[in-house]
Amino acid sequence: MKSKLLRISLIVIVAVLVTTGFSFGKKKAPSHFSTSGLELYFHVPNEDEVALTMLDPNPNYNLFLGKSYVGFKEALGFKESRGDYSTINQFGYLGKYQFARTTLQMIGIYNPDSFLKDSKLQEAAFSAYTSRNKWILRKDIKRYNGKYINGVKVTESGILAAAHLAGAGNVKKYLRSGGAQGFSDAFGTSIRYYLKKFSGYDTSHILPNKKAKAKVM
Repeated sequence: MKSKLLRISLIVIVAVLVTTGFSFGKKKAPSHFSTSGLELYFHVPNEDEVALTMLDPNPNYNLFLGKSYVGFKEALGFKESRGDYSTINQFGYLGKYQFARTTLQMIGIYNPDSFLKDSKLQEAAFSAYTSRNKWILRKDIKRYNGKYINGVKVTESGILAAAHLAGAGNVKKYLRSGGAQGFSDAFGTSIRYYLKKFSGYDTSHILPNKKAKAKVM
């Protein structure tokens, strides 16, 4: 009789272990494993692309950043310098985001040589300068966001990109004149072009800061 009860007990214990997955810890709610809200933008090659890479000894798959803030920075950096931190153009503009020396001094950077060798400092400079421009243009962002000027929809990210190109003052003149007072840089790139090219990125978390300085954390 005892051996029979022992066998029954063992069967019950095994059944419990199997149904619980041998786990005695606290169960986690399904929401714990949710990817909701995460930016999972990865480019995965399809069959045709995989076939093409058989002929390419150095295949390159890039992370797709979409319209995120990082995507905004990378797109602007690529337009300015093709993402080259160490470059100086023929007009003396420096680094990935092509800063003027006077602009760097304004955000607390006084050594251009060190700046060119420090990618973290360049990213911090971009953040600081963008925060300053957002403060200067805060009223214009509120007033013109979503409107059309010269056939281009105005967005916050477009305004901030144009300010990086032309300066906040010139962007303000362009917007308030309905596009009549334009600006083009030495390469012929216009405010209108930047408003269009960098439209619709998520720059909402950038805090307006009149006195922002470049700081490496």
